[in-house]
Amino acid sequence: MTVLVTGASGMLGREVALELLRGGHRVRVLQRGPSALTDVEEVRGSITDAAVVESAMDGVDAVVHLAAKVSLAGDPAEFERVNVAGAEVVLDAAETAGVSRFVHISSPSVAHGGSALVGVGAEPADPDAARGEYARTKAQGELHALARDRRGFAVVVVRPHLVWGPGDPQLVERIVDRARRGRLPLLDDGTALIDSTYVANASSAIAAALEHADTAHGRAFVVTNGEPRPVGELLVGICRAAGVKPPAFSIPAGVARAAGGLVERLWSIRPGADEPPMTRFLAEQLSTAHWFDQRQTRAALHWTPAVSIDEGLERLAAHYRA
Repeated sequence: MTVLVTGASGMLGREVALELLRGGHRVRVLQRGPSALTDVEEVRGSITDAAVVESAMDGVDAVVHLAAKVSLAGDPAEFERVNVAGAEVVLDAAETAGVSRFVHISSPSVAHGGSALVGVGAEPADPDAARGEYARTKAQGELHALARDRRGFAVVVVRPHLVWGPGDPQLVERIVDRARRGRLPLLDDGTALIDSTYVANASSAIAAALEHADTAHGRAFVVTNGEPRPVGELLVGICRAAGVKPPAFSIPAGVARAAGGLVERLWSIRPGADEPPMTRFLAEQLSTAHWFDQRQTRAALHWTPAVSIDEGLERLAAHYRA
């Protein structure tokens, strides 16, 4: 197939494009900046620009839509413009172009209301209960995508959870940077049990969703390594792989949530240059259990993760040594 991948300048988008190329597909990518990929056709522009998206969609058989505004804070209107309106632009163009398969990349946060998620599947997306503008708008975008599912336009939603790997600027580099500066605390001693996903597993699951869209369509699937670990153990593993001191102090989760609420209010008045050091959503993610039953995902997508967390940490350490 000829597959359009949006958001290919990000770590996961690049890995998905490479996975599709390895699978023998022709790949076109659409993103604002350079993708740094070879053997693909590249279109530069925003998913909010209907003319650019329509041009990129010409001759395409399938779409993997990853492009999104991902942040812990920011202008609510910008989240809405990219994650909701932008997704609608891509869906409209795909339907008009006669695309038959559409894989929409979402997040487990669309169904996270702040309490623990223990051994659950892909719970329904709930924009009203979602925590933060990113989760709220991704929930809206997911619901809009699934509403388009019909014969001849198979829509599958994939929710990769806490994707990490070499070259990751979103999660790994922020953990490493804060640990290096001594500003990475554990919350409640880092005992909360969480799932995560090594990037190669996330990309292979997305490719599997595209391949099996004819039978998996109309549903959302959470994707993880299926290896729940205490959050403190995962943070320590990432820090050691990068050669920095792991977190050495803990604060109560309640204190972190209160501090996160204060930071959010301050950020809304005067945003910082980078991500806020703490938000209520981040405090909840670091202090509440969230791990998922993967049986339906693996059965429907005919997929299993190939890289364990320990092997992923070894690959991350090799990346930093290089």
